[in-house]
Amino acid sequence: VQLQASGGGSVQVGGSLRLTCEASGDIFKITKANWFRQAPGKERELVAGIDTGGSTEYEDSVKGRFTISRDNAKNSVYLQMNSLKPEDTAVYYCKVLVTTTFSTNYYWGQGTLVTVSS
Repeated sequence: VQLQASGGGSVQVGGSLRLTCEASGDIFKITKANWFRQAPGKERELVAGIDTGGSTEYEDSVKGRFTISRDNAKNSVYLQMNSLKPEDTAVYYCKVLVTTTFSTNYYWGQGTLVTVSS
């Protein structure tokens, strides 16, 4: 199983980006998923999560601006980020609970860089 994160880039304050995390390999289903981020010199922090039933949760600073979603048919998880601020600058990582033919495990994507400039 591999997770490919994409969609990062450089935007100006107030802009939007959509991050994608796509799972490939022996995938039966994806269920829970989280997006984390790590800014320079800071610890990795949880940004958003979606559970098996589709309920979502967000870190306070991104509530109302970020939306996490999942497309099981495409084995993908998304993070729509609107009204971006300089403090959103970080490397964003996805973590997805993947069920294969033989097991269920969490997998991490490789990270995608988001830079927000004023």
